Amino acid sequence: MAQHRRADRVAEAIREEAARFLTEGVKDPRVRAMVTVTGVDVTPDLRYAKIFVSVLGSDEERASTFEGLESVQGHMRSRLARAMRLRVAPEVRFVADESIARAARIDTLLNQIRSTPPAAVEESGPPAQPPSRDGADEA
Repeated sequence: MAQHRRADRVAEAIREEAARFLTEGVKDPRVRAMVTVTGVDVTPDLRYAKIFVSVLGSDEERASTFEGLESVQGHMRSRLARAMRLRVAPEVRFVADESIARAARIDTLLNQIRSTPPAAVEESGPPAQPPSRDGADEA
């Protein structure tokens, strides 16, 4: 149990340091879109860390940003080793976190539903029932 709590504390420290690094220390010109660190998962042995990032921008900017993030993984690892004074710095990997984009999409859809007049919803009728898999409907 204590090992799990330590991994959580290390993950939070990595999240803070990664956010600081991405706002202040990244010198790679490909990392130009708005990047937000949304979370970090660390293995129980603290050897590997997945840093979840949300990148806002066009598809081209996102692709370029992830190429840049991939190239600074080693620099991020050495910075973590210095900042956190860990015996073994975890190998880091940046992973796309699509939750913010999904939340924005859901919000947009909900706003569209709210702005649709009730008559338009009633005219479309109830949703069609999918056919059952056992074939009982076909008899």
